[in-house]
Amino acid sequence: MNVRNLLFQFVLLFAFYSACLAQSDLAKVLKTMDQQAATFRNAQANFVWDQYTKIVNDHDLQQGTIYFRREDKNDLQMAADIKQPPKYVLFSGGLVKIYEHVPGGVDQVTEYNAGKNKSEFESFLVLGFGGSGQDLLKQFDVKYAGTENVMGVNAARLELTPKSQRVQNMFSQIILWIDPAKGISVQQQFLTRDGDYRLAKYSNVVLNNPKIPDDVFKLKTTSKTTTIRPQG
Repeated sequence: MNVRNLLFQFVLLFAFYSACLAQSDLAKVLKTMDQQAATFRNAQANFVWDQYTKIVNDHDLQQGTIYFRREDKNDLQMAADIKQPPKYVLFSGGLVKIYEHVPGGVDQVTEYNAGKNKSEFESFLVLGFGGSGQDLLKQFDVKYAGTENVMGVNAARLELTPKSQRVQNMFSQIILWIDPAKGISVQQQFLTRDGDYRLAKYSNVVLNNPKIPDDVFKLKTTSKTTTIRPQG
């Protein structure tokens, strides 16, 4: 056997070994996510969202606090208290409500009905926050891409390619950075074919907090608040 053939076989063996290790690491991360999903009741975290639009090279930054609550399999709620610009986003009962209130200015709720897309919408909400690893495999081709340090956490990077063409039309790829000890996201990135993306960073995550008040999942409107329901 000449040196070239020996080297080629060594490269193949190393690649096979690396692939086996990656599959093993992926299985461990997914198992931790399954365990987290089995006991998940709620979550609270601080967030920074970066919405990047490539065509104008613009970053729209939002920050605040996000809450999730699941009381049973069919009842997922999410609330996001955005500090700047002030906005409150609520998902409950299949409705998405966006409340904007500026003293002396706008005082309005914009309401959307998720309708037949409710399950799909919920599946995006729980990516890395109460969603199981097995559900992830049903909806995406999942690749383990090593680990990266994200805000002090040696996070597992999972690269997701949607199996559904409908979802691919929205996002060409989704990347999750999962805390391997907790089975939750510390960072997420949703990428489109146009080069746009939304990068979300989560910190100070608290799981199954008995002190999250019920009114977090209610809009605190005023007597002057108007509601609009766009069609389509």
